[in-house]
Amino acid sequence: MKASLFALCLLLPAPLVHAQWRSTTYALKGGWTSIYLHGDATHATPDELFASNPEILEVWRWNPNPSQVQFTSSPLIPSAGTVEWSVWVRGQPDQSTLGSLEGGHAYLVKCSGTAASSYSATIVQQPLPPSAVWVRNGANFMGFPSAKDGGSYPTMAAYFATFPVAVATNTKIYKYIGGDLGPGNPIQVFSTSQERVDRDQAYWFQAAVVGNFYAPIEVTPSNPDGLDFGRTGSVMTVRLRNRGDSAVTVSISPESSAAAPSGETPIVGSVPLTLRASDGTETPLGGAITQVVGPQASVTLSFGINRSAMSSDVDAFYASLLRFKDSDNLMDVLFPAQATVASLAGLWVGEAEVANVVSKVVSSPGSTTPRSYPLRFIIHVDDGGTARLLSQVFMGTLAGEGNPDGLCTREAGLKQDAKASAHRVSVGHLPLDAVVTAGSGSVALGETLVRTVTIDYNDPTNPFVHQYHPDHDNKDARPDGTVISLSNGDESYTITRACSFEFTTGPPTGTSSLGWGSSVIGGNYSEVLGGLRKEAIHVSGTFILRRVSENSNLIVN
Repeated sequence: MKASLFALCLLLPAPLVHAQWRSTTYALKGGWTSIYLHGDATHATPDELFASNPEILEVWRWNPNPSQVQFTSSPLIPSAGTVEWSVWVRGQPDQSTLGSLEGGHAYLVKCSGTAASSYSATIVQQPLPPSAVWVRNGANFMGFPSAKDGGSYPTMAAYFATFPVAVATNTKIYKYIGGDLGPGNPIQVFSTSQERVDRDQAYWFQAAVVGNFYAPIEVTPSNPDGLDFGRTGSVMTVRLRNRGDSAVTVSISPESSAAAPSGETPIVGSVPLTLRASDGTETPLGGAITQVVGPQASVTLSFGINRSAMSSDVDAFYASLLRFKDSDNLMDVLFPAQATVASLAGLWVGEAEVANVVSKVVSSPGSTTPRSYPLRFIIHVDDGGTARLLSQVFMGTLAGEGNPDGLCTREAGLKQDAKASAHRVSVGHLPLDAVVTAGSGSVALGETLVRTVTIDYNDPTNPFVHQYHPDHDNKDARPDGTVISLSNGDESYTITRACSFEFTTGPPTGTSSLGWGSSVIGGNYSEVLGGLRKEAIHVSGTFILRRVSENSNLIVN
């Protein structure tokens, strides 16, 4: 069997889908206007989203098709039955091909009345990291995360200064202003120095260009879904790239999520984000911070999570937002952040560093040792919270029905012809095949687990026992040839080891906090050894355990 511990990757259940929430109110006109969703609203159907907006008659979603070379008719006019458009028509399910409103798309909305009629529609949605793909055929129907400064959005000329091809003189830009479709709607934008980029509106850019521009400052997360820490994540990075020729200061601030709509996963609180420095230290992100990004330069920020500030309730869901705004007041980007409280059930392997031994010699006070001594420990926690201290564990294909991948305490629990791919982890300082549940406490941050290991006086691993030494074999050989078995305390002594694991909410001094509380746990270790001498021996130190598997099932065989 292979000796590598961390090479085995057990299958984990698929993550649950959660979300942060924010409401956006869109200004609409009678006839045709456009909107752009910076967040996803697929949690409800259009009938549900617009139940209180009877004036909304139709919604058309533009589906960009990069392989399309040309259009048989202008893409400015929606056409049913084509792949470029999906449509929802109120009260006409047979004519509807649009079942939900996805984020990162442009939509045309038809309302009753004329261009003089004004309406508003509020859509609850899940903010998404921005993205954009400009297609070569020039049919780009897009929206942008522009910032509102003093009640006004930036001009197109300012917003697209670092992507000038979008507003070049040979580019045609159109916007919808309400009323019937025709020569007066949409209208062409001629003055980009006067026209402002409304973040809630979508615009047509008939520019034959390929690119991914969406803002003057590119904000790119390591996870395309945003700061999704899941159940065990600990660090997420965000890259800020300045496309301009002058330095820009970016403001970064955490914001609370709105309450989840009915039927969606409730949000317990905001994600306790931290800002992680290059030396590994983490600072709570309690308010706005700033980051200077030089001209044509990039900066990568690392964000961590303080899981000790989260509830201990398994599956409790935390969600919030992280806002990025630049000092030129051009862009305003919202990133989702989320995390779920994970169960600590599973297999944990690590070491205690024993650095203190209380001396029993009168002339030798103190307890600090010149060097720490490592003790490996294996602990398995099941779904019921029962923690087992193990001397060994096998990981691989089990011999049981269905031959699932799993954990067992003896080699006999493995499938015979799959042992070559299995893994064994063992501890040399515990009795053979030990599965210890005697003790108290539990595995949880802020709690203390005590497991008492008993080494019987006649156990082969008892240090007093020597099979071939007549004074340490627990036998009394009489002159007449008879052999009498001796009792505890005659030649050897039963040894007890009360191992205490105090799980702290933060890592020991000098230890990285990366993954603490989810994939890494630990704290203060102490042990009381009885039976080695007249008085008990006390040792202590620190310990770190790392999660090897989230499998909560252990075959004790």
